[in-house]
Amino acid sequence: MGKISPVSAKYIIQANIEIDGVVERPDVIGAIFGQTEGLLGTELELRELQRSGRIGRIDVRTDIKAGKTSGEIIIPSSLDRAETAIIAASTETIQRIGPCNARVKVLDIEDVRISKRNYVVERAKELLRNLTEKFMPDSQELTEKVSESVRMMEVMEYGRDRLPAGPLVEESEDVIIVEGRADVLNLLRHGIKNAIALNGTSVPETIKELCRKKNVTLFVDGDRGGDLITKELMSVAEIDYVCRAPDGKEVEEITKKEIHKALRGKVAVEQIKLENHKTFSPQTKETEQIPPQRIPAKIERKPAPVIEKSEDFKKLLDDLVGTRGAYILDENLNILGKVPVAELPTTLNSLKTKIFAIVLDGVITRDITIIAERMQVQYLIGRDSRVNSQKINVLTPKQLS
Repeated sequence: MGKISPVSAKYIIQANIEIDGVVERPDVIGAIFGQTEGLLGTELELRELQRSGRIGRIDVRTDIKAGKTSGEIIIPSSLDRAETAIIAASTETIQRIGPCNARVKVLDIEDVRISKRNYVVERAKELLRNLTEKFMPDSQELTEKVSESVRMMEVMEYGRDRLPAGPLVEESEDVIIVEGRADVLNLLRHGIKNAIALNGTSVPETIKELCRKKNVTLFVDGDRGGDLITKELMSVAEIDYVCRAPDGKEVEEITKKEIHKALRGKVAVEQIKLENHKTFSPQTKETEQIPPQRIPAKIERKPAPVIEKSEDFKKLLDDLVGTRGAYILDENLNILGKVPVAELPTTLNSLKTKIFAIVLDGVITRDITIIAERMQVQYLIGRDSRVNSQKINVLTPKQLS
């Protein structure tokens, strides 16, 4: 009998067979040929189709359990779709194999060409991806690699302590202090050229001198060591801001996005000092108090609620719904600016303008309240509040309604 090459088969008929008794594989094949003989006419006679190579070798796989036989039938075909479907349907007419009742059910007719086409597409994608990654870097990638290499070569030694630093430390008004040389390299890799390293646990005189002359941001690792360096530097030098790498990460390993996010979230040293002076009531462990020597002589500057402004505040609060933003207002309720709530503390610390009120789409926290009190803001309006202030009118929708 002829046999179709797997390469030339177009369709694969897959059928399931169940037999009420024990039979052998040749019995099943014999029944397929014998019980379909003469059923479809001479042109679709299975024996003739197999001799001419249009039907391949019929494969039968059987399994005997508890006195019954089950298995599958595989028939390769190079006929067209209609003829292949007729052959498949004819196998379901088999009712007995030997002395046993039998049932055949066609499960699927697989188009081999579709499987091959899918393979070709997936393999082509893989080959193209490999070609692009290994042999065809685009011009932007080449430029970035060259630029990164150049930046890495720009590490210099600064001051009499010969500290690792970026090339713009001397001329820049703003300087970033990091812990070590690897941190400077990582910032250079991402285009930040005004960083300088402490290069040890003690604070060098070069760093102290820089802190007296320039605006300084301390950028530390997100671990216990970073906290200790912050405390030490605050005690011996005049730094302006502090920012941290994400928790558990070091400055030398974070990504460009994480670097810029950390720098945007920098906190003024004054705010950190205020937080370090907080104490807690022994009864509640929640009430924050500022030591008496830090309390201004007069704290009765809190204005009486201005009822006529309530409607204006409510409209501004409604306008912010879903934005997670904050309005900064003057005495005439003109909007001086709008910033994300997450950046509000940093923005307030950098402002020199007198602020009358702040409206924010979020919760009024103690950090925001402390800064607002220091800046003599009169109104804080938010969705909710976690604080009670003796110096500021803290309003929520409940008070505005």
